[in-house]
Amino acid sequence: MTYTYDGSYEGLLSVIFETYRLGQPADNICEESVAQPELFGKLMAVATQPAHAQRVLRGVAKRTKPDVARILYHCFLSEQPDIEMLLYRFVRLAMASEESVLENFREPVVLRLHRIERQIHREVHRMHAFVRFQETQDGLYAALITPDFNVLPLLSSHFQARYPAFRWLIYDTQRRYGLYHEDHATRFVTLDTAPNQLQEALLASAETDYQALWKTYFSSVDIPERRNMKLHLQHVPRRYWKYLVEKQNF
Repeated sequence: MTYTYDGSYEGLLSVIFETYRLGQPADNICEESVAQPELFGKLMAVATQPAHAQRVLRGVAKRTKPDVARILYHCFLSEQPDIEMLLYRFVRLAMASEESVLENFREPVVLRLHRIERQIHREVHRMHAFVRFQETQDGLYAALITPDFNVLPLLSSHFQARYPAFRWLIYDTQRRYGLYHEDHATRFVTLDTAPNQLQEALLASAETDYQALWKTYFSSVDIPERRNMKLHLQHVPRRYWKYLVEKQNF
């Protein structure tokens, strides 16, 4: 049996609930938008039911630990090609065990979930460190990002606490949606215009002056003869340089 869902986290949990309700294990789980009719298999679309999703989380938490919900959600955001089946197999493993399997690293499913969760945590930490806002002409502080994983939902609390009084936007150019904050409220948004219109063409004059000043300062304190690029790249990987003003034309 192949189950399809709407691509949301609650939708995936609703599918897992349905497999138990029907007593029909899943051979595959995929988004409705990419599902392919099967010649001999059966395709079943499952509607998202928040109440069913919560029942799955409560059931797994009882057999493992309360923070399992965080791990499962973080792993879902990784967008790994087989993440649906990986989470499904973990839930089945947890529900079938009398003891918590969350720390049973002998199980390949558990080990891989923890590895993915660590990757997500590392990407979130780097977004905290490397996101750079640029002031636009209308007073909006905008930052464009292209993270390896869909970590934008995990950035809200950090930047809300750090810049509560500013109007800002963090936009994921790869997934084409953003996190917009104004008047102490934050919501997800999409743009009608291309993200690159938020860049230099719309920057406030003061912002370009600050960027030029920062580049001058960085150049003045940099000592090319003492650069340790191997160590530097460990702390600031090259793929994050596009976010940093001082790294342009470095």
